[in-house]
Amino acid sequence: MLFKYFKNFFISRNEKILNKLYKIVEKINLLESKYQKYSDKELKNQTFIFKNELKKKKSLNDILIESYAVVRESSKRVFGMRHFDVQLLGGIVLHQNCIAEMKTGEGKTLTSTLPIYLNSLEGKGVHVVTMNDYLAKRDAEKNQELFNFLGLTVGLNSSNISIKLKQKAYNSDITYGTNNEYGFDYLRDNMIFHKKNRIQRNLNYALIDEVDSILIDESRTPLIISGEAKESAELYNKINFIVKHLIEQKKGDSYDFSGGDFSIDEKSRQIYLTEKGLTKVENLLIKNKILKMNESLYSLKNLKLMHYIISALKAHKLFIKNIDYLVKNNEIIVVDEHTGRIVKGRRWSEGLHQSIEAKEKVPINNENKTLASITFQNYFRLYQKLSGMTGTAKTESFEFYNIYNLDTVVIPTHTPMIRKDYSDVIFLTEKEKLEAIIKDIKKCVLKKQPVLVGTISIEKSEKISFQLKKNGIKHNVLNAKFHDQEAKIISQAGSLGAVTIATNMAGRGTDIVLGGALNIKNFSTKKAQIKKNLKKYLKKKKKWKKFHSLVLSVGGLHVIGTERHESRRIDNQLRGRAGRQGDIGSSRFYISMEDFLMRIFISDNIIFLLRKLGMKYGDSIQHSWVNKAIANAQKKVEIRNFEMRKQLLEYDNVINEQRKVIYAQRNNLINSNDITKIIRKISKDVFCNFLNKFFNDKKYKYYSKEIFLKNIENSLKKNFDLQCSFNFFHIKKNIFLEKNNILKLIIENFKLKQLNQESLIGKKNIRSLEINIMLSSLDIFWQDHLSSMDYLKQGINLRGYAQKDPIQEYKKESFLIFSEMLDLIKYDVIKKISLLKINSKNFLIDLKNLKKKIKFYYEKTKKNDNFFVFQRNKLCFCNSGKKYKHCHGVFK
Repeated sequence: MLFKYFKNFFISRNEKILNKLYKIVEKINLLESKYQKYSDKELKNQTFIFKNELKKKKSLNDILIESYAVVRESSKRVFGMRHFDVQLLGGIVLHQNCIAEMKTGEGKTLTSTLPIYLNSLEGKGVHVVTMNDYLAKRDAEKNQELFNFLGLTVGLNSSNISIKLKQKAYNSDITYGTNNEYGFDYLRDNMIFHKKNRIQRNLNYALIDEVDSILIDESRTPLIISGEAKESAELYNKINFIVKHLIEQKKGDSYDFSGGDFSIDEKSRQIYLTEKGLTKVENLLIKNKILKMNESLYSLKNLKLMHYIISALKAHKLFIKNIDYLVKNNEIIVVDEHTGRIVKGRRWSEGLHQSIEAKEKVPINNENKTLASITFQNYFRLYQKLSGMTGTAKTESFEFYNIYNLDTVVIPTHTPMIRKDYSDVIFLTEKEKLEAIIKDIKKCVLKKQPVLVGTISIEKSEKISFQLKKNGIKHNVLNAKFHDQEAKIISQAGSLGAVTIATNMAGRGTDIVLGGALNIKNFSTKKAQIKKNLKKYLKKKKKWKKFHSLVLSVGGLHVIGTERHESRRIDNQLRGRAGRQGDIGSSRFYISMEDFLMRIFISDNIIFLLRKLGMKYGDSIQHSWVNKAIANAQKKVEIRNFEMRKQLLEYDNVINEQRKVIYAQRNNLINSNDITKIIRKISKDVFCNFLNKFFNDKKYKYYSKEIFLKNIENSLKKNFDLQCSFNFFHIKKNIFLEKNNILKLIIENFKLKQLNQESLIGKKNIRSLEINIMLSSLDIFWQDHLSSMDYLKQGINLRGYAQKDPIQEYKKESFLIFSEMLDLIKYDVIKKISLLKINSKNFLIDLKNLKKKIKFYYEKTKKNDNFFVFQRNKLCFCNSGKKYKHCHGVFK
């Protein structure tokens, strides 16, 4: 009894959640016999019934049990696959704004059909998010048959398709696409000039596959839509020459950088100039006529130049050829730091890519100017509802909850996990480790056991491949250049005697089936096709079973990790390739004390101790104490990376609030046919600020009042092409009392100019023109603002030396810059509208209607007794050329 009490007391939170969910699963199971009796037509009709129930104010939770039972029965008929209870568990978790951690091979794709179907019933759209176009296309095609069977539409949002096809995809009940494409479409939607070009609907529900890769690994890299900025390639070459010259100087030289002129932080991949180094750089920049005498690199106007110096140093000291990038066809190609995949078209921003081009002596392309940007963190938080699935999420559960408010639930496997995870083998040197890895692979090849070798870089893959070739061992190397080929190769990695080398996450989204994948294309369980395909299928199935049994007999898939990754989660992903659905398998990691993780994060005391124990060349150690030290090192890195991502989000949250303001304004403009009220409001602000410059300037106190007014008139003509005459003013003793009267007259003049423009080309045309002018101004100044914010962020950390919080300083500075930008937008819009030249030879101005409108505006303003006093024989203020008594005076 006491044991039972303690067992219940110490039960984990995860188990408590699962125990509640199992009760829902039992209710779904009770409905199985009911829906088995339904015809295909009756099953499909359930979709319409569910939709009607939702219209009657029922919630999605109210229909969850029945809808899941319908999907399970439909899946049996369409795919010949019945959802396991654990898949039902996963489906419930995914509906509840959570992340479902499900091991590799547990059928996450089938599990996802449950919440996708349920949430699509509201008609607001469901976005299924995958890592690449291949997986999006594969999953869309695979699940379309099921969703079509249930009366739902499926769209594929791939890159490089037309706006119409994208709109069709987004208007479907369910849309499949990549995280990049969804994010870019959001940014593009906020760059359009007409609502007919809008692609996305409101962001309702997103289900993210491989959620850890998308929301954790890729969250540090913002999505950016760029345009070319004009920057001289010669500047990069000059800076590269200076930095290269400094780095390569021998000790004792006046420009030696080895004596404490800069410091490198390998953990955060940052370089900092010391005071001594700063002086040397400034002297060289002055010598090369890049910097003026007595100027500082840290002055506001030179922050950009300072940034390029740091980028050049990074290019030489932190970014390594064949690890961080490749040089192909005279071009720098980025290698993704998380996946090890080459990413064609991606360029590092803020001058880093150009610095590497200068370093490698390849043509330097212009730097990109940011036109629009957003982080995945802030993009996916725009959805009303979010969930995700992956095989490895628990180690990052704290971050998922803190950043995205997503809880993580670990779903049990359908069958017990029996994979053997051997202790790490530790060597002193890289060479010894490599020899041991080749020896292990040879051992597996002899008994025809399939091997998957995981590396963390292309360079490491090529080293192992070179050694295998020397030993005559046939193998496949996956550097993930083409996703479809990658999936095909990885699906056969479980074949008898196969040896596959994969960089980091290569092949994700594809199971490694022992004995190799069946490769039956277009096989369907539809009755009309069963007879045609069944014989072929059974023949291949029999052959596969034979190979499957042989692979099981030699120990299943053996996974070799060539070094520990910074994150335990990535190591777990590699391990998770073996032991699929209760299969036998094994894993082992080989480590050297020269590995990056060990060198940077493991104490030198451990290396000293190992040598003290008498370790010689070829000796290895396997000890839980060392394994614990490695795990602690990984935790340190994970915490550091989390802090970096958190800091990125804190900075992006500042600009995100500004982004919301600008995007909301853009949407209001695009959805509006008439922004006259907006123009009136901002014109008042602009002309008020315009007058304040005159009335607040002390030097004008010394002018005569006539000259003072004349200066205002001239400035209005020059900046706004408004011909205002203030001669009719009865100049009072104190000119400052009449500012409001002058302002009202200027605004009236501006209104009249608008009315004249409207009469020339029509109300609809002028309103459309005004909207486009304002949209254009918003975009131009917003893009410049993004660049300013980038440079501000680069230099803001220096405030830390003055004992100031960089984040708080960034918030203060960015608020001031943003406020100034809003004033500039207003000024630019009013100026452009005022200076607008409209030619209409075939259109006669309807003076009668114009005068009626003028009278209307006059009647509105004359209620104010202090507005102004007219001089009847002076020229009218409206610039008609007539005397006031023959123009506006007629109405009095």
